[in-house]
Amino acid sequence: MPTGRGGTVNQMNFQECIDACEACAAACDRCAAACLREEDVKMMAGCIAHDIDCSQLCRLAAGFMARSSPFARELCRLCAEVCAACAQECGQHDAQHCKECAAACRRCADACRAMAGAA
Repeated sequence: MPTGRGGTVNQMNFQECIDACEACAAACDRCAAACLREEDVKMMAGCIAHDIDCSQLCRLAAGFMARSSPFARELCRLCAEVCAACAQECGQHDAQHCKECAAACRRCADACRAMAGAA
């Protein structure tokens, strides 16, 4: 994959990052749906908002990487930031779906940081 800075990204790392983004997006979707079923939905509003942002950005980043876009690294940089914020928000809640989402977000943030820094 071209990096937009003259280098290429190892294909294995590239696919690992796409997989992490797709897994994170799915975990965020599950978490948001479960939060909407919580008795006190208002208490989960921040979590739901982070889940939606993270899910959409992860899918966007995966698509950019799949197309070998020269902007993929920059998008991965942003995706890592959003995933870290979502992990922090979800990590504040005791629900299992939030814990699973936070873990997926941390894995994705790590993969995206590695991809963004790859040369």
